Amino acid sequence: MLEDKNKERTSLETLGEFGLIEHLTQHFTTKQPTTIKGIGDDAAVLDFKKKKTVLSTDLLVEGVHFDLSYMPLKHLGYKAVMVNLSDIYAMNAMATQITVSIAVSNRFPLEALEELYAGIQLACTTYGVDMIGGDTTSSKTGMLISVTALGEASEENLAYRSGAKENDLLVVTGDLGGAYMGLQVLEREKEVFKVNPNNQPDLEPYAYIVERQLKPEARKDIVELLAKLKVKPTSMIDISDGLSSEILHLCKNSEVGCALYENKIPLDPTVISTCEEFKMDGTMIALSGGEDYELLFTIDQADFPKIKGNPNLTVIGHMTDKSQGANLVTRAETLIPLKAQGWNSFQTE
Repeated sequence: MLEDKNKERTSLETLGEFGLIEHLTQHFTTKQPTTIKGIGDDAAVLDFKKKKTVLSTDLLVEGVHFDLSYMPLKHLGYKAVMVNLSDIYAMNAMATQITVSIAVSNRFPLEALEELYAGIQLACTTYGVDMIGGDTTSSKTGMLISVTALGEASEENLAYRSGAKENDLLVVTGDLGGAYMGLQVLEREKEVFKVNPNNQPDLEPYAYIVERQLKPEARKDIVELLAKLKVKPTSMIDISDGLSSEILHLCKNSEVGCALYENKIPLDPTVISTCEEFKMDGTMIALSGGEDYELLFTIDQADFPKIKGNPNLTVIGHMTDKSQGANLVTRAETLIPLKAQGWNSFQTE
C-alpha cells in the first residue's frame, strides 16, 4: 500500500477499542423506522412488526479477498457493504441495517480506518441502510472485515433458490464478466509497477471494468423495478461466484435442468475487447469470473411481456426437466454441460 510519509498517523493505541468505535461511527445516523436503538448500547434494538427478517453475513480477508496495493480503503469499505446487501436483494427483500466488525494489525493508523469507514458510510447513505453495531479487534495478519446485513420483506415477496419450475425463463441483470477482467487489468498493472515504480498505469480505457471490480453496486434498483412491474421471481440468487456456479445452485435447489444460450449472455464492449487483449474467452469469463453482484432469477413465462425490452434485464435461457441437466447451448448450437468453475477461496494455487 502506497503511503504518504508526511501524512499524519494516529496510532490506534491512543484511542482504545471503545474510543475507536465511538470515533469511527460518530457520523453515522439512523434513518430506518425499524431501527429502535442503533450504536451505543450493549445490543441494537429492531422492530420489524409483521415483516419477515432476512440476514446474511460475509467475511473479507486481506490477501484472499482483496489486495490493498490497488484497492483503496474507501472503496473496500463500500464494496464490503455491497457484497452483503446483494445477498439481501437476492431474496427479493430490502436491506435495512448492517453491522461491521474489523480486525486490523498495527500497520494501520487511525487515518486508514477513517477512509475505510467513509466508504462504509457512503454505502449506508446511498442505499438507505443503518449501521447499528459491530466490533473492532487487533490482528497479526493484516485486515479482516465482517459485515452482517439485515433486511425485510413480506412473506409473499420473498424469493428463494428453490422455486424455479420447468419452462420458467432465466433472467440476468446488467452485464457479466466486468469485475473479473477489471481484476486482470489491476493485477497486470501491479506487476508492471513492481518492475518500474515510476510507471503510472493508464487505466482510462478500462475505467468501466476496473470500477466493476473496485466499486461494485448491489442491485436494489432491480428489487424496486420488479415490484413496480408486478413480477415475482420464482427463484433468485446473486452472481458472486460466476454465472455457471449460480445457475447450478438454482437447478439443484429447484430440482430442474437449464438451457443457457451463449449468444444471449450480456457482455459489455470493454469486457469483449479486454478479453481479446488477454486472449481469454468472454463466455468463459462470464460463466466463471464472479464478483459481478448482478441478480440471476427465474420468472413464469406469463410475466415475459412485463419485462420485454427492459434494458436492465436479459433473458438468457429457460429451465428444463431435471433429467436434461444444466447445459450451455453454444453459438454453434451444441450442448455443453455447465460446470461450477467459479471462484473458490479454499482452492490451492
